[in-house]
Amino acid sequence: MGRSLHINENPAVGPNPQRNQQHGFYFTADNCIGCHACEAACSEKNDNPAHIAFRSVGYVEGGSFPDYQRLNISMACNHCDDPVCLKGCPTAAYTKHAEYGAVLQDPDTCFGCGYCTWVCPYNAPQLDPVKGQVSKCNMCVDRLEVGLKPACVAACVGNALDFGVIETVPAGREQARVEIPGFPSPEITRPNIRFQQIRQLPDEMRRTDSVPLKYHKDEQGRYRPAVDPKTGRQRHWNLARLSSRENPLVLFTLAAQAAAGAFALQFLGAQAGLPGFAEFARSALYAPLALLALMLVGFGLFMSTLHLGKPLRFYRGFNNLRHSPVSREGLGIAVFLGGLALHVLLSLPAHPALSGLALLAALNTPLLAGAATGAGALALLGSLAGLYYMMRCYRIKARPFWDHWQVATAFFGSALSLGATLAASVMLPTLAGSAGWQPVAVVCTGLLALGLLVEAIGLVGHARALGSAEHEGGASFYVQTTTFGHTYRLRNALLGSNAVLATALCTALLLGATGPLLWLGLGLAALLLLTTSLIGRALFYVLVIPTTMPGAFFWKNKGFEDHARAIGLAHMPQVGVLPLKH
Repeated sequence: MGRSLHINENPAVGPNPQRNQQHGFYFTADNCIGCHACEAACSEKNDNPAHIAFRSVGYVEGGSFPDYQRLNISMACNHCDDPVCLKGCPTAAYTKHAEYGAVLQDPDTCFGCGYCTWVCPYNAPQLDPVKGQVSKCNMCVDRLEVGLKPACVAACVGNALDFGVIETVPAGREQARVEIPGFPSPEITRPNIRFQQIRQLPDEMRRTDSVPLKYHKDEQGRYRPAVDPKTGRQRHWNLARLSSRENPLVLFTLAAQAAAGAFALQFLGAQAGLPGFAEFARSALYAPLALLALMLVGFGLFMSTLHLGKPLRFYRGFNNLRHSPVSREGLGIAVFLGGLALHVLLSLPAHPALSGLALLAALNTPLLAGAATGAGALALLGSLAGLYYMMRCYRIKARPFWDHWQVATAFFGSALSLGATLAASVMLPTLAGSAGWQPVAVVCTGLLALGLLVEAIGLVGHARALGSAEHEGGASFYVQTTTFGHTYRLRNALLGSNAVLATALCTALLLGATGPLLWLGLGLAALLLLTTSLIGRALFYVLVIPTTMPGAFFWKNKGFEDHARAIGLAHMPQVGVLPLKH
């Protein structure tokens, strides 16, 4: 009989004879007339607001008058065999059900991080900026239980949509292809959708939205993406467009990396007994520097919770440690935070300024010092795990601009350079009256130069890989060198100049240089680093182009959205559009 799905609290088991088999959609592109009846039926069935659509109809076009051709594509969740949304969701809000093979999502469990919308290649999960949660197509399992097909299929007037057991091709179909022009690679998630498209199409099909992509037919007759330079090659600044919904993540990643690098430097330097570092460890500002790192990573975590649709549910981010890199990143940063707090607390009895307190002096024992060292080691391990899984969060196949080893060089390079700069800002003034400042300055400037070099190597490799790429990553690189061309060049020039400056400062320090010019150079290097880090990380978020369905109408067409905002249409309540923020 099988188990009950408890739909509307009904304990009965549905009589559908095809239960416990993988179901999916069949789409005949030649039959789709773009009427959007499937969209309307889906939204009515799920009582969706105007700004949310579980199913959307987009299109690509090719040829010219009088032989202009248009290919419509109706797309919703494909209830994949390898659902990356399920693995990525930190709250474990997704379930792959044995009944019908549906990938179901619980909006009440979701806390609105939107990570599932990043990893899904088909734009299936929908983040509602008003409710602060994600929802998506549920395959209309309630209708399947009583022998009906999904609402979108029932509403299709052109017989373009069909539904059934995915291994059983409906009668009368000539094709059951897994690809169609504009559809992302099925290898990412193994989606349960099959296409039929027999009508002859032009060799080149173009997107009608603002994404600089088009699709070329290869020798095997398959359409592959290619960069489409829609706006030419002219470079612009567009500094205002660096600000995005991901601003909290810009601050979170930079703050966490700076804190991790600074603490690792002061802790490992002291444990190794390096000249200057051991002296600083005995100073009154060792604990305050660790406390500064603690406050910085705490600020980063606070900013990351502001990115959530439901910030007060942040604790649910640990629900999916088995699969989600977001959960593992959060755990690593939490261990770093806890270990660092414990390290600061256990270091207080040895603090010179508190040596006069009898109670703390009595606690200043080798055992407590060993415990402080252990807590510091725990914090160090937590920071390494947090940074590693922070990097893994962005190795997303559905976002080729991020799916490159350059993410690792950017994040760990920032930890080196920002961490060294943060540590130097406290350690050098503290040691200015002793001989220990010079070896500390050499190490910090050397790590600054090394971090910048690591980041530069990653950027060169990234540019070489994506500069010639013919996919969404290549389109992102095109936008980077045109729409943000001047900003991109400025960041590169400042980063290269700062690497040269840091190397020169390190060399001068090794030769025994001192004086106001040296301190001025150190301040300039810190300022350049902060500028390039903010610009680079902002570009990292605003440039990415996901593998979403092409040419979607209206509010899923970025070009139309920008035009509507420019002319005031977006501010008219009668069009049923709400601002995309919360």
